[in-house]
Amino acid sequence: MIAFQRKILANGLTVLVHEDPSTPMAAVNVLYRVGARNESYDRTGFAHLFEHLMFGGSVHVPDYDTPVQLAGGENNAFTNNDYTNYYLALPRENLETALWLESDRMLGLAFDERSLEVQRKVVVEEFAQRYLNQPYGDIWLLLRPLAYERHPYRWATIGRDIEHIRGASMEEVRAFFARYYRPGNAILSIAGDFEAERVFEAVDRWFGPIPAGEPVPQDDIPQEPEQTAPRRLEVRRPVPASVIYIVFHMGPRVSREAVVCDVVSDLLSNGTSSRLYQRLVKESPLFSSVNAYISGDVDPGLFVVTGHVMEGVSLGEAEAALWSELDRMKTEPVGDYELEKVKNKFEANQIFSEINVLNKAMNLAYFEMLGDAAMIDTEVAEHDSVTREEIQAAARRVFRAENSSTLLYVAAEE
Repeated sequence: MIAFQRKILANGLTVLVHEDPSTPMAAVNVLYRVGARNESYDRTGFAHLFEHLMFGGSVHVPDYDTPVQLAGGENNAFTNNDYTNYYLALPRENLETALWLESDRMLGLAFDERSLEVQRKVVVEEFAQRYLNQPYGDIWLLLRPLAYERHPYRWATIGRDIEHIRGASMEEVRAFFARYYRPGNAILSIAGDFEAERVFEAVDRWFGPIPAGEPVPQDDIPQEPEQTAPRRLEVRRPVPASVIYIVFHMGPRVSREAVVCDVVSDLLSNGTSSRLYQRLVKESPLFSSVNAYISGDVDPGLFVVTGHVMEGVSLGEAEAALWSELDRMKTEPVGDYELEKVKNKFEANQIFSEINVLNKAMNLAYFEMLGDAAMIDTEVAEHDSVTREEIQAAARRVFRAENSSTLLYVAAEE
């Protein structure tokens, strides 16, 4: 159990504190409820751009990284479709250094054309290196618009069109910051060996004076209509092996269906004893590797099944084999031992992930974003309660041809 205390400041900032006497380090995590889902179709990639801009200097701190290093700390950030997360770990004696840095950039960035131009170029180069010039790099640039027609999940966090970032004006950047980087749209979580009340006092000093700003609506996202027919796309690329992706729409992260589908994905591909590996890699070597996982998105997400096809195996035979295993999930009850094994693995992974103080801070903020940080302690029980009947029912509902989008990524010589 991860005990924590919660306080909401007058300006709307949610603060979570976990007292952890086992470590000399302090972890500070700031989660902003803004990701690619909050962007408009004709202006994408801004949430990811801001992940970079936030390190370019704030009103009173021209260089973020140097004070962190002088305080003996490390920091980083990431962006996904649902939120943007900034985190750092440093000796507990230097906690207020972290609060100073994070509060100052929440108060306001030092916007200037030079910094914006530098970060524009960084993002454009990242787009080229990670998505265009890397084998298999464009798979999700193809899959997302295949699976989604209306929801903003149809583009990746890097953006739908890199020209949106190239053309980003200072006025647009300032407006994006003013709308989303506000106290009421953020969750600050802190973990370490200190008294919670003293931390709350320090947080109130550093973050309390920041203006609240306008509330950010979270219910104005275009929702995806139910898919009623299978979708397919075949492309040819100069890659070492052909890959098949089959994705299915499923429930949102906090739904019971997401919990059940997570168990199903583990049954299919968690480890060398899993179904897909045993039958499609080891016994009948149709694939060199296979995987199944859920996207875990806040809004209704995707169940993903994928595999690298062995040389000499036809794509038709390989795809049919994947469907055969999915159909078995619908018709054959899972054995007690098989189900217990994946549940035990999940519990072990959860326990291991909660050892690190930074992970605790990050996970508390994440579950608070989902609705309640206390859910961090119910995950194992939720998974443990999944029944064989629920697994079959979820497989029947999710693994339907009309609910599927298939990408055939065919290896071709240049």
